[in-house]
Amino acid sequence: MKTVLLFDFAVDKENNTVNVKREFDANLDLVWSAWTEPELLDQWWAPKPYQTVTKSMDFREGGMWLYHMLSPEGQKHWCKNDYQKIDPKKSYTGLDAFCDENGSVDQTMPRTLWTNNFSERDHKTTVTITAKYQSLADLEKVIELGFKEGFTMALGNLDELLLTLNKS
Repeated sequence: MKTVLLFDFAVDKENNTVNVKREFDANLDLVWSAWTEPELLDQWWAPKPYQTVTKSMDFREGGMWLYHMLSPEGQKHWCKNDYQKIDPKKSYTGLDAFCDENGSVDQTMPRTLWTNNFSERDHKTTVTITAKYQSLADLEKVIELGFKEGFTMALGNLDELLLTLNKS
């Protein structure tokens, strides 16, 4: 019988945030690695049929993850995450942006301040995510672009990856 895992997704227009609480059937070490190591992130971050390709990653306070999402047609959509605060295996924050291949921010697109908190209980890990935007207009723009659908698909990809990694 398949275990039903917690998944809450809420848009808070008063505070310009998306709040996600997601449980994974894996221990904290494995889930933390999946969120912080490029060879694992590349396997789940992009919603299918897109793929994530990391150009560089320096997971430390002041470091950056520069990557693109590759479409089936070969189009590259560049993004970066500037890491701000990291408390290993507990939480990290980063300011995400659409950018070019050199990391220059696309000023026409909203930036997302991600705060990801990790906790483990009974061999399951919960990730509590707050995605904060500068304005209601920015929040509404990312929702319109399909943030909920894309992020939900990516988290499903992570479920599949964790299942594979748990078996090895």
